Amino acid sequence: MPSSVFSLRAAVISAATVVGRKEHEGPLGAHFDFFSQSDRFGQATWEGAEAEMQRMALSAALGKLDMQPKDVQLLFAGDLQNQCVGSAYGLLSYDIPYFGLYGACSTCAESLLLAAAMISAGFTETAAAVTSSHNAVAERQFRFPVEYGGQRPPTGQWTVTGAGGFILRQAEASIYPPMAYVTAGMPGMVLDAGINDANNMGAAMAPSAADTLLRYFKESETSAEDYDLIVTGDLGWEGGSILCDLMNSEGYPIETNYQDCGRLIFSKNTQDTHGGGSGCGCSAVVLGSYLLPRLMRGKIKKMLFMATGALMSPDSLKQGNAIPGVGHLLCLESPCH
Repeated sequence: MPSSVFSLRAAVISAATVVGRKEHEGPLGAHFDFFSQSDRFGQATWEGAEAEMQRMALSAALGKLDMQPKDVQLLFAGDLQNQCVGSAYGLLSYDIPYFGLYGACSTCAESLLLAAAMISAGFTETAAAVTSSHNAVAERQFRFPVEYGGQRPPTGQWTVTGAGGFILRQAEASIYPPMAYVTAGMPGMVLDAGINDANNMGAAMAPSAADTLLRYFKESETSAEDYDLIVTGDLGWEGGSILCDLMNSEGYPIETNYQDCGRLIFSKNTQDTHGGGSGCGCSAVVLGSYLLPRLMRGKIKKMLFMATGALMSPDSLKQGNAIPGVGHLLCLESPCH
């Protein structure tokens, strides 16, 4: 059976992040490029604010390299809004061929994996990936408007208001200093573990994260000890613990070098986010603001980055369906390695 591990050779050459007030007040606040005190970003609606976040993130990522939109051949973008309209409206002014993606909270890794694959295969030289989520937009679409004041159980997670923009280029052809190299990847498979609690997304996504990680370890003939860090997208406190238990049961312990973006972005003790952060903007802003700079400086030599998504809609839950999950994985290596 052919391996589903992709051998990749692409460089992440720029990243920019945009977040809301709560995210800026968290432990990583000083690392983000832009934030809005009101979460509105000068727009009249929450949906408009998310679109503006995407525009800002891509503009800033290009601006850090003094690049123009014409220098980018392909654009991969997604968000949590129906029909990914946050991406479509936010990136409307960029004349770049566009792939709209929906992988729920796995979208950041999905977009980076597809961009790196297209570059590695020689179909394009430079590509961009943009991902966002907005707390007020997601609450209105998937649960209740924030004005409703609904109560969340302890396992409920806080959708991150944030957007991350990334520029990738052929590793050998890049004239820009790389932040990190994308050297391998693995697409996830949709997995239904029977979880139907919309307030426990971590439990719904953890089995798919374990499935991808186990397949990657076996097919690449590696283990947790081969990486400085293994980071999941937004399993939070509940899902992260389940993932560690699942990996232990298969003989692949990961606790000593495991972390989760939903745990990193908010303070468990001082910010009321219950199960941690979630939303596809969560992994995007943590990767762009905190993890990639550490790779660039050689603080991290080699890491696995896996964003996980809960593939559900309000209607699917009302119809009694469980919540399938998926997890896409990337291997990132430091240019100092």
